[in-house]
Amino acid sequence: MDNSSIESLLEDLKQPDENIRDRATRELWRIWFHQKGIYGLEFLQRAQRAIETGKISEAEEILTELINDQPDFAEAWNRRAVLYYSIGQYRKAIQDCEMVIKLNPVHFGAFHGLGLCYATLKNYKKAIHAFQNALEIQPYALINQRLILECTARIS
Repeated sequence: MDNSSIESLLEDLKQPDENIRDRATRELWRIWFHQKGIYGLEFLQRAQRAIETGKISEAEEILTELINDQPDFAEAWNRRAVLYYSIGQYRKAIQDCEMVIKLNPVHFGAFHGLGLCYATLKNYKKAIHAFQNALEIQPYALINQRLILECTARIS
């Protein structure tokens, strides 16, 4: 990944102009999905098709195979975390989100997902921390601001 273009896009996420932020967000996702070229992208697409047709076990197998082959592919871990979250396997999703963040410390989606998992498990302090980390990267993400408020209210 070209670090200078990533840094520029991360700065764009902090701009008041919503169009600039949206473009930067889309471009970061594109970069992350294409990190391993067409090879990785095809696996991600196959897994997504399996999910859309209700073949959850097949999707998990596809993503796990990709992770085993390309363990530094953060988006493969992230997609599997999303899958685990969607089927209620929150602890597995947390583990995968943590790996995403280790590989890509600016992955706002993984921080958001981590927060969702912790909130679902009623660990609101950890959820708030994860949402705050996401907000440091994407300060205008209203969803994370709202979730911090909801988690804070549940602690009080």
